[in-house]
Amino acid sequence: MDIQRTVYREDHEQFRTTVQRFLDRECVPHMAAWNAAGAIDRAVWAKAGREGLLCTMLPTEYGGGGGDFGHSAILAEEMAARGLTGINFGLHSDIIVPYLHRLGTPAQKDHWLPRCAAGEVITAIAMTEPGTGSDLKGIRTTARREGDEYVINGAKTFISNGLLSDLVVVVAKTDPQATGSKAMSLILVETDRPGFRRGRKLDKVGQHAADTAELFFDDVRVPASNLLGEEGKGMYALMHELPQERFLIALGAARALEACLAHTLAYVKERQAFGHSVWDFQNTRFKLADIKAQSLAVRTLVDHYLGEHMRRRITLEEAAVAKLFATETLGSALDTMVQLHGGYGYMLEYPVARAFVDMRVNRIYGGTSEVQRDLIARKL
Repeated sequence: MDIQRTVYREDHEQFRTTVQRFLDRECVPHMAAWNAAGAIDRAVWAKAGREGLLCTMLPTEYGGGGGDFGHSAILAEEMAARGLTGINFGLHSDIIVPYLHRLGTPAQKDHWLPRCAAGEVITAIAMTEPGTGSDLKGIRTTARREGDEYVINGAKTFISNGLLSDLVVVVAKTDPQATGSKAMSLILVETDRPGFRRGRKLDKVGQHAADTAELFFDDVRVPASNLLGEEGKGMYALMHELPQERFLIALGAARALEACLAHTLAYVKERQAFGHSVWDFQNTRFKLADIKAQSLAVRTLVDHYLGEHMRRRITLEEAAVAKLFATETLGSALDTMVQLHGGYGYMLEYPVARAFVDMRVNRIYGGTSEVQRDLIARKL
């Protein structure tokens, strides 16, 4: 009944083996401790860099893997299959580093990209602010030009890699007179700059190992050469990369759905109730038959767009369709699978319970489901 996947080449599957071995050796045994500590061991980033797991699409001249999106997709899938939700390799490699590679000056790329690929420099992107949410045009952080410097003031929140990051791509208003998207620019801020400070680690419902934090900028001065891309073109740059970010979320949701279905099937066939296995009840079989059909539908959609994205960039609308359908389907299915576990579905030691709390944010970050629906509706 499973779909034969034809989107990956032999080199992709060889890379999958490398990824599986690394994750099983360096991440899975430590995940519970990292969740309890509320942080990932920074050393795993350098190990991932040495294994070639970071920046797989980056050209080899900058220390990257020289691969394509298929390699990035495999890493996302294998991490989702193992419930490794707090390790932001994908954010760093496939969302933030592409900004540097596409928009950076030769000097910026030579300085930062090899260190990003090695795991020596960890990146973050600072978009969201208190009170703005998905409304990026409501950003209030400013970057005022003074001579050959920008002076940055403002606050950001919900920033992934906020505590570990060495380099932050800050979305800020560089032209207070301009309206909407024309006011926005992207500026690189090193986290050792005077005036930059990290706030508290945010106490989230799930993804406890992810260092999600507040960031504050109080008269942070950076050289004008830290401008990434053109002044006033920041929003356009964000729109160019957002489809890939959203599609990565869909990829993870598709694989998590398959993995949680497998965990649930194993549980209900073993668990006894009223003299029978839970699997023996018609309600259980019908519920899981529905989820199997949903899982196959998600897989078909996601693999279609994966193939398209490997040939050409998927559009904002296509990424919205993939993210909306995959994450909403996963959310609904997880609720059912938690229920089939009974009380144990509420225990975080069970993969389905962990996914229930960790994956809820998939319908929020990268643009809420409501934002995706609006994007889709515009093309109807």
